[in-house]
Amino acid sequence: MSTGTFRLYSNDLGGNFSKEQVFNQFGCDGGNISPHLAWENAPDGTKGYAIFMHDPDAPTHGGFWHWAVYNIPEGTSSLPAGAGNPHNNLLDEGVLMGKADAGANMYCGPCPPPGDFTHRYEITIYALNTEKMDGVDEHTPVNQVEFRVVTEWEIARASVIAHFKRDAE
Repeated sequence: MSTGTFRLYSNDLGGNFSKEQVFNQFGCDGGNISPHLAWENAPDGTKGYAIFMHDPDAPTHGGFWHWAVYNIPEGTSSLPAGAGNPHNNLLDEGVLMGKADAGANMYCGPCPPPGDFTHRYEITIYALNTEKMDGVDEHTPVNQVEFRVVTEWEIARASVIAHFKRDAE
């Protein structure tokens, strides 16, 4: 039985993204290193997790999906910095990363339009009532994966919000 509130936190995010977490394409020159994430107090019945990073302030209909990680096993309680790069091999076998809106199955850090206002980036973990999300693979559009998580498997969720503003060029 869990005690306390389901909580997501990061040792790397102090409310804002650092240059090492910013994307390294589309005119941005960051390190594109996904932040450390950890969670605690998952509710009873949790069998797995899914994590999404979304920019609701992006100038596109529906925002911009920066990262999706799913089929995370129940016994997992953190992802190390850099887990969003598939070449680092930091995810357990069977854990999938969805295709971010930037077109890659990996972490794609913040990179709002130059001179735009400060964007909010919502990183949300979902505690799920399933170990594996049937009918979802690395080719399923991230917005569809998140929709199915919310409507079929979610037990609870926890979020952190970090911000980033790109200077005018």
